[in-house]
Amino acid sequence: MDAPRPAGAPAPAAAAVPTPRHRSSAVPLAWLYVALIVYASLYPFEGWRNPAVGPLEFLRLGWPRYWTAFDVVSNLLGYLPLGVLVFVALVRVGRTPVAAGWAAFAVGALLALAMEMLQNYLPRRVPSNLDLGLIVVGAGLGAAIGAALHLGGGIAQWQKARERWFVARSAGGLALLVLWPVALLFPTAVPFGLGHILERAQPLIASVLQGTPAEAWAAPWMPTPGEPGQAAGTLSPAAELSIIVLGLLAPCLVAFTIAVRGWRRLVFVVGAVIVGAATTTLSTALNFGPGHAFAWTTPQALKALGVGTLAAAGLSLAPRRVAAGLGLIALTALVMLVAQAPDDPYFAQSVQGWEQGRFIRFHGAAQWVGWAWPYAALLYLLVRLAAREPRDPTTRF
Repeated sequence: MDAPRPAGAPAPAAAAVPTPRHRSSAVPLAWLYVALIVYASLYPFEGWRNPAVGPLEFLRLGWPRYWTAFDVVSNLLGYLPLGVLVFVALVRVGRTPVAAGWAAFAVGALLALAMEMLQNYLPRRVPSNLDLGLIVVGAGLGAAIGAALHLGGGIAQWQKARERWFVARSAGGLALLVLWPVALLFPTAVPFGLGHILERAQPLIASVLQGTPAEAWAAPWMPTPGEPGQAAGTLSPAAELSIIVLGLLAPCLVAFTIAVRGWRRLVFVVGAVIVGAATTTLSTALNFGPGHAFAWTTPQALKALGVGTLAAAGLSLAPRRVAAGLGLIALTALVMLVAQAPDDPYFAQSVQGWEQGRFIRFHGAAQWVGWAWPYAALLYLLVRLAAREPRDPTTRF
């Protein structure tokens, strides 16, 4: 029991109220955006050399001789999302708006300076003080937008909506759901067929295992020189339908592990169908022209979308752990079926176009999201199953 306060003694100062801390999906998204910037700035990571000038010599150069309006806009806007994400991430973990704003600006400026300096060592990249200036301004604008959202109550409103729609510790699942349409932007051999990384990974694995005892063990799964990685052929209708159904079920089941039960889960199902169809249409238009934007909507694909929608609606009633287990099964089956899909010459041509940067100036960085998304989702669902069940706001006991 505390001793009584003597008469006339000053009252103790009130304890400072700490800034609320929340697990934020902006944290993993900010890290992923940093990785995207590094990839876009240093691609293709070849021909590293030691230049004759210092790494900061480009700061003394005048106005660049060659530049386009697209370069100006892309550099100005390229770092803007990073400024927003870093600001939101820091505010959500308890930093003050002023500290978060300066930190977001500093992260963008220092990252931009590092990328421009490293471009000195790549023969196919040219550092520019104009690019650096535009990027720094873009990062500052992003931090300012984040501050405006915070002061306008946007972040607080998002927190309230998140508490109504999602369970605790849902940041990782939200990040996966945000990245799913980005993954679909890169062309796939079959609609919604993410995770087609085996053919690209085989040469890398073969080079790593070359000369080791494991080389003979892995030989049956490695392509031989001059031989395509996949045999020519066509995918069976059943396999194509299964890939599309599983590709639609995967994000829905991830959403079911973090969304509260009820009608909100059905909203996610409808949203997955709309966003997935719209993104696939955009990807097809970018690759084959606006006139062929809906070429992917074959009778088989539309049938698979209908089957996947009904299956997802039925599974929306499943408990979160059951949804996580079913998600593991669906994702495993998806990557196995996608790995067996034969090459399509038109698909290969579209992939080559992306890698040459003809459609996206990020040099096809979306391909890494498309390849890695199923495996990241598998890991997330495994962690979700092993973790303690978070409290559901709709639970009354």
